[in-house]
Amino acid sequence: MSVGWEIITGPGRRYVARLAEAAARQPMEAGLLAAEHLRHARIDAGEPVRTLGGGLTAETACGALAVLRRLPGRHLDGHDPVDQQWWGERLGAVHRALQGFRHPGLRTWYMLDAEAPHLTGEPWLREAVADAIAVVTRLTVTDRLTYGVLHGDPAPDTFVLDPETGRSGVLHCGAGGTGPLVYDVAAAVVYAGGADRAAELLDGYLAAGPVSADELEAALPVLLRLRWAVQADRAARWGYPDVLGRARQALESMPG
Repeated sequence: MSVGWEIITGPGRRYVARLAEAAARQPMEAGLLAAEHLRHARIDAGEPVRTLGGGLTAETACGALAVLRRLPGRHLDGHDPVDQQWWGERLGAVHRALQGFRHPGLRTWYMLDAEAPHLTGEPWLREAVADAIAVVTRLTVTDRLTYGVLHGDPAPDTFVLDPETGRSGVLHCGAGGTGPLVYDVAAAVVYAGGADRAAELLDGYLAAGPVSADELEAALPVLLRLRWAVQADRAARWGYPDVLGRARQALESMPG
């Protein structure tokens, strides 16, 4: 888990600061270097500001702190069809550009533990997490999925559009990890309000990303279930009853 702030220090001088727990320092640094990799690939991304000693992050009493120069432009609106096209296209471009990126801090994607003790708080929760794990396991065994570097939390406000230039970009690359790229798409679809409200997002992604339409169609429902299970797991772990309620409603409405 991490928190972030946008900071203005003067005209044209805007930054994004992100604070993560100390254990996530190396994955966060992987994400910062991924942003540099994107910039070399001519994809607009937040530029990490290094410490005086040349480090990507600074160790503080509250965790690892990183600062990036904020890209110009406004945040995307995840419910606007045109912005969804930009959002999906940029996520696809990021996935494609990071296919050759490697870093020791990249973690494998977030797989849940159905035996975790915090899942005992709700009678439905452990079974729902176990079901999500089971269907994802079947998918990864029977289907060939496209793996790569995941953003992890590709919310619409992580992407910006500069109206003056028409250029879009990504503010940051999250805490870097690797896994099936459709998991990132599923996370974005959740932010868009569900698959029935994400048509333009999906079209934009397919136009630029490395995942085929057939793979997206087969894998998205399964990884949407996993994404909601991850949300439920985190909500139970950290004590967010509203998020837990939404996750339960979404999981119970899914077929199968």
